[in-house]
Amino acid sequence: ETFQISKDPYFIEKVRDIVGLYMSPPVNALVLCVDEKSQIQALNRTQPILPMRPGQVERHTPEYQRNGTTSLFAALDVATGRVIGQCHRRHSHEEFVAFLDHVAASLVREPGTAVHVVMDNYGTHKHPKAREWFVRHPDFVPHFTPTSASWLNQVERFFTQITQRRIRRGSFKSVEELERAIQKYI
Repeated sequence: ETFQISKDPYFIEKVRDIVGLYMSPPVNALVLCVDEKSQIQALNRTQPILPMRPGQVERHTPEYQRNGTTSLFAALDVATGRVIGQCHRRHSHEEFVAFLDHVAASLVREPGTAVHVVMDNYGTHKHPKAREWFVRHPDFVPHFTPTSASWLNQVERFFTQITQRRIRRGSFKSVEELERAIQKYI
């Protein structure tokens, strides 16, 4: 009832491009879905989380102490499900470019292997410094989801899973503790 089709004039072309990468990736290429989950709060529950019991769901108190935030930058390899992730305290084009460097250094691939990078239209992805990074790394090919259609980016499923299975169920006394939990989950 609340779903709305993107008004992007190139909606069909962009959907075909990205779904085509998912369904039939180019030979000798990787397809990575990249995005950020920003403002993840390190919440420390004032009472312990009560586990599930027969006939009773998991429960936690609505009261908590806020201990700061972090942003998770993630790249999901569509073929293998492998996630490359990195947490940063800030969320700007500088951290995004640093994350791209981290991804490039983390990939094990044959020379000449193209890396297709699916991203949404967030400003950090189209910042001049990010564009320069892609020019300096011609084997990385950017692909953008249609406007208002970031749901097409497969890494969003990973963000849902980590939120449901680890972040929301946790209690974190510090941002460092939250970041360790995120890295361990990855």
